[in-house]
Amino acid sequence: MKFYKSENTRKLVLLALLTGIVVLLQFLGAFVRFGPFSISLVLMPIVVGAALIGVFAGGWLGLVFGFVVLLSGDAVPFLLVDPAATILVVLLKGALAGLAAGFVYKLLAGKSRTLAAIGAGMACPIVNSGVFTIGSYAFFIPTLTGWAEAAGGFADVTAYIFVGMVGVNFLFELGLNLVLCPTVVRLIQFGQDKRKRN
Repeated sequence: MKFYKSENTRKLVLLALLTGIVVLLQFLGAFVRFGPFSISLVLMPIVVGAALIGVFAGGWLGLVFGFVVLLSGDAVPFLLVDPAATILVVLLKGALAGLAAGFVYKLLAGKSRTLAAIGAGMACPIVNSGVFTIGSYAFFIPTLTGWAEAAGGFADVTAYIFVGMVGVNFLFELGLNLVLCPTVVRLIQFGQDKRKRN
């Protein structure tokens, strides 16, 4: 297949495919909820793109993830409070998560591609949840304090953020990435290596 002979064409096709998967998984993920927000099933293709295509591909896929979060309705409670801050936090958390995955993969790939995929798979949800948490503290504390009081059972707003909003989602996303990312990246790399040998 001459179409796939060019490395740039292959990367562009893979990026387009992963972009579509990010959009699809985020819309499907809107139906899977633990707590008030949906699970981010899209972190895995972001990590795969960052690992196989590069740092900026991870950033692009993360940015697409952010746009889809805004379109899917997941951010509506925050958009009603402060639209500009919500857009900033949502787009920033996605883009930075993808960039972080790419940088970690690039940093560790010389030692072991499997270790690099595991590290990238960890970095993505850590940055995604970390930027969300920082953004929550920076822009939404009065609102979140009210939500924590209404939810009951939380000692303070910090407990609400870490347990009620971020905790379960983060653990699910981290576990999913640690299991799937190294496997998917390795399978695709195996196929690429085999194709290059033929």
